[in-house]
Formats: sequence, C-alpha cells, structure tokens
Amino acid sequence: VQLVESGGGLVQPGGSLRLSCAASGFTFSSYTMRWYRQPTGKEREQVAVIFSGGGTTNYADSVKGRFTISRDNAKNTVYLQMNSLKPEDTAVYYCNAYRFWTDYWGQGTQVTVSS
Repeated sequence: VQLVESGGGLVQPGGSLRLSCAASGFTFSSYTMRWYRQPTGKEREQVAVIFSGGGTTNYADSVKGRFTISRDNAKNTVYLQMNSLKPEDTAVYYCNAYRFWTDYWGQGTQVTVSS
C-alpha cells in the first residue's frame, strides 16, 4: 500500500497550490479519502474529506470556500486545490485513506505560505 503526496512548496500569500496524492495497493474507489495538515508544534487536523462515491465532501471551517477536494478513481488519485492561501495554512499536508477500521497514510508534503 502506498500513498504518495506531491505538489507542495513555497507560495506567497494569496497564491494557489494543488496537492496530489497517488494511491496504490488497495481498492482506491472504495475508500474515503481525507487531507490532514500539521503545523509545526501543533496537532494534526482534518482539512477536507471526500467519500468513496465522490459526490459528498466536507471541509474544516478554516479552509471552507478556499480549498477544494476532488478525486479521480480512474487514476487512483485525490487532489486538494488550495486557493487564497494564508500564512496560517503553512503545514505538512498528509493524505489519508479510510475504510471501516483501516487507515493508510502518506509521508506528507510541506506547504509554506510566506512572502
């Protein structure tokens, strides 16, 4: 099983990034996919979730209206489009696959929002 995040980097406030998470080794379409983030010295928090059917999403209040989660089951990939980025969005972003009692995690990708 692998979840590999990509797309992180340094961006100025107000800018955009798109994170990708490529999955392999499990039936991707059957899993709920989630993005979490963890700022340095703080707890990990859930940012966005998309359910296996792909039609239902949910967001943390802090990113609602700025971030969009989507998935492509044909490519076994989940995305996080991040717009209007703020310095407080700076964190390591992790991809997570969840189904019943099974949890898979990626290694994380750093997003830094700074001028």
